Amino acid sequence: MNAFDEIVRPSLVRIAAPGAGYDPHGTHYWGSGFFIAPGWVLTCAHVVGKGEAAVWRGERALGITWQGGVTTGEVVLAKPRPADPDEPPYRWEFPDIALVRVPDAQDAACVWLSERPLDIPADVSLHGWSRETGDLGIRHGVGQAHATDGKALLLRGSLPVEGCSGGPVVDLKQGAVIGMNKGRGEHEGAAVPITALRELHDLRGGGILHTVLREHDRHHLRRFRSTSAAGGGWTRAQADLRKGAPGFLPAARAHLFGRFAELPPPTGPGEVMVLVDDVKRRVLHSDYQSPIEHDPRTWRDGVGLLHDLRGRDSGHDLDVDAVLLYAAKVVRHLAEQARSRARADGPRRAAPGELGGLDELAEWITTQGESAHQAIREEIAQVLDFREAATPAPEFEVQFVRERPAGHARADVLVEIDPVHYGDRYPWRVKLLYEGRTVSPLSGDDRGVRRADLRETLREPLADALRRGDSGEHLAAIEALLPRELFDEPLDTWRLSPEDDLFDEHSMALGERRIVVIRDRRRRDRPASPEWRRRWQAAVRGPLAVVPLRGEVPESGHGPGVRRESRRATYARLSDAEDGTVPVYCGPVGSGDGLDAMAAAIAAGHPLALWRRCGQDHSDCREFHVRADELLARADGMDGLHRHIRSLRIISMDPDVTPDTVSEAAWAASVAVLFDPPDRPPYDGVPLQVPPQLSGPSA
Repeated sequence: MNAFDEIVRPSLVRIAAPGAGYDPHGTHYWGSGFFIAPGWVLTCAHVVGKGEAAVWRGERALGITWQGGVTTGEVVLAKPRPADPDEPPYRWEFPDIALVRVPDAQDAACVWLSERPLDIPADVSLHGWSRETGDLGIRHGVGQAHATDGKALLLRGSLPVEGCSGGPVVDLKQGAVIGMNKGRGEHEGAAVPITALRELHDLRGGGILHTVLREHDRHHLRRFRSTSAAGGGWTRAQADLRKGAPGFLPAARAHLFGRFAELPPPTGPGEVMVLVDDVKRRVLHSDYQSPIEHDPRTWRDGVGLLHDLRGRDSGHDLDVDAVLLYAAKVVRHLAEQARSRARADGPRRAAPGELGGLDELAEWITTQGESAHQAIREEIAQVLDFREAATPAPEFEVQFVRERPAGHARADVLVEIDPVHYGDRYPWRVKLLYEGRTVSPLSGDDRGVRRADLRETLREPLADALRRGDSGEHLAAIEALLPRELFDEPLDTWRLSPEDDLFDEHSMALGERRIVVIRDRRRRDRPASPEWRRRWQAAVRGPLAVVPLRGEVPESGHGPGVRRESRRATYARLSDAEDGTVPVYCGPVGSGDGLDAMAAAIAAGHPLALWRRCGQDHSDCREFHVRADELLARADGMDGLHRHIRSLRIISMDPDVTPDTVSEAAWAASVAVLFDPPDRPPYDGVPLQVPPQLSGPSA
């Protein structure tokens, strides 16, 4: 036995058919699980799947037995989830995770979930129920987590035995649950990393996880404070492991996480990573950029990314400095969010406790900061100096004295699609683009996919990248670096989830919420031409005006017998066009005359262009060019252009507006934008960001 066997035991549950939990021979036994918060159990999807269709219909079809009693539970979130409840999958793929609500277990003891990224290899203990020896009983063993591919945690030594699936895997060095038993092969076992919880966040209804994790941290702070808790529970056991060690200690962490639990949660990983990156640049070095892209979903996850920092010139442990500065930045960030909401909504009174949690946390940080470096103490004081000195009145009136600086997304999202390499398949990559200078790859497929499969293939990678790039209300832009034959691909109409009757930020078209622009893949790898640079600088300065992409179209249209402008003539005309002019076309540019003219515009150095993807069989060429000229005149520069294009997309995609309103935007219903700065990255122009007055709810 190890130090955590007895601590884990009260949290373990066995899962079976309702009423069969005490079967001494385990005839109806399905598997293990464990409490992660009062009333909430984590287990494997394949364990609860043995309950068949009733489980997936949301019925209380799970028998839950633990040290505190016997009751029933219901599955709230699971991944994978059978498409047909009556036909479970033959093989349960990772993450193989399920969250079970157990309303009658509010007094259950809970494990401590690790907030740190996995540190492999790690000595671990495995826990669960099993009938391996005939009767059902608790089993535990010691092994090593020796590898991970991001989805699976591979185990050696003691391997999970039959029935232990869904039980916890404990890191013996940190004293925290880092995974969940899944199964075993001939020579090694497999576990689900606890970070798979983040995949549940992204499911419909996944916001409940913020409540669950909040209750997890409240539970452990109560246990630590309670003198009746046997041995002090997980926090005191972790403190025993860290005796004499420097850094941010378990007791302080329990207090901090308990206070974080009283605050509004972050909207996504980007909101956390902005603050983590700021802190690391402060305590490590100013140009710090993590080589690994993390996916935190809670304020506590941000703390996990600040462990074990060391100074460059000494062995000085920077944990305390970094964590306290990060906590102060969380307080400041949430206070400024509250002020921003107050300004948008007009005078209002904050909900009871909305600011009280911030005040309490700010006071705690100031007290704890006495152990930090003097320079960090001073910076913490500056960060927390964001309100009037007077304490808020009992009515919780929101009072601020400083203006919020202009914000921006943590990163933009770069979608790179290469020309066809193999048959009809397009290689693709999704990356984060930081301040137009630094690129961080996230996912891709060099073998490629067919054009018809791009939308479905890129849905999840795009959603993941946007979560990481968004920072609160500041949404990441999407830059699509495309071969020219894909310029008419309707990226702005893509959705992060399949379209259905539920209207939310995930079912909205990307172009309704975000800036979506196209860049030219072909000229990316060449040095920027002088005319490209010159025209870009003129576009930045403004004003903008129309030049026809094809000279004959505004007057004569596309009808038969129209004398078409040659490619050379188009190039000559667009080369002579004034700087600050934007080529405009009322039809598609991915093939035919439009493709030839777009090639001429790009050769002439134009960084901006507007066209209509779906303009076949139309008769409004003159109107389109007139409307586009009016749009560019109103835009007064590129920021205004992004704002007006997004507004037109919202109106034209809205099925509920009046016909008159639609007609005002119909000319631009499928408008696409070439926005192609030279030297991006690096890029020295205006930032791509959704204007605050048009920002929708954060993803």
